[in-house]
Amino acid sequence: MKPVIIVHGGAKDISADKVAANQAGCLAAVEAGWNVLHRGGSAAAAVEAAICVLESDQTFNAGFGSTMNSAGEVEADAAMMAGATLAWGAVAAVQGVRHPISAARKIMEDKPRFLVAKSGERFALEHGLEMCAKEDLVSQEQYQEWKAEVEVLDRPNTVGCVALDVNGNLVAGTSTGGTTGQPQGRVGDTALVGCGLYADNRLGACSTTGDGESIIPVVLAKTAIDGLAGGSHPDQAAQRAIDTLVARVEGEAGCILLDRQGRMGWAYNSSDMAVAYMAEDLPEPVAFTGKNRPAAIA
Repeated sequence: MKPVIIVHGGAKDISADKVAANQAGCLAAVEAGWNVLHRGGSAAAAVEAAICVLESDQTFNAGFGSTMNSAGEVEADAAMMAGATLAWGAVAAVQGVRHPISAARKIMEDKPRFLVAKSGERFALEHGLEMCAKEDLVSQEQYQEWKAEVEVLDRPNTVGCVALDVNGNLVAGTSTGGTTGQPQGRVGDTALVGCGLYADNRLGACSTTGDGESIIPVVLAKTAIDGLAGGSHPDQAAQRAIDTLVARVEGEAGCILLDRQGRMGWAYNSSDMAVAYMAEDLPEPVAFTGKNRPAAIA
């Protein structure tokens, strides 16, 4: 099987002065994941590597650079799901975990479950994952915006990645800092299987981004995956999923999708979505925002 990887940096308005940073960040993420896949590594390792890059880049709303809640703190959510076994792992409202996606992967491979707040933080600490002071995840830009109580127009939502490895295994992952000024303990779609992500080797894998309260009731990731039944192209399945959201609820969202053949697709109803992808047949990775959307690979 030829490996493929696609990442997103969030669906929302991306101001002109941040287009380059979004493209560069997604490009760095997809390159990190591709390095794993190209060496024969697992899709899970590739997804973790890619999302860790996004969690380290303050351009994105995940890990360092996450939005701040009503108390001026970062509470992070993340999840990962493996298509071969339907194993999954998730954390939500965790603080001081440098890479929440690493905790999600460790849970997935240990014993699938959803660990929240102190429970997730304790698991990460006990399993030797990188921890930090909770203040270390607050970027200066986010702090100033929170302090000034300004409306944030260009802070992309959840980040994510979907990968297919040489063994034909699909894995999806998502990570987020939530929404600006959210109540303490609020959990959106990111860590919910079927909503923020889904993976099934029989069909495909999906990671979503956008307004969690809109994504959850339409079970966006599973809706997109179900749209692959009958051989539909991922671009079509992704668009139908977004169309379903638009028809049933208010809100903005986006999704990236791979099918079991390695075909990719994406769709969104926001102004922009930062995306990058790489496949064996490409000379180099491709990165873009909605402002210069290329055609999906057939």
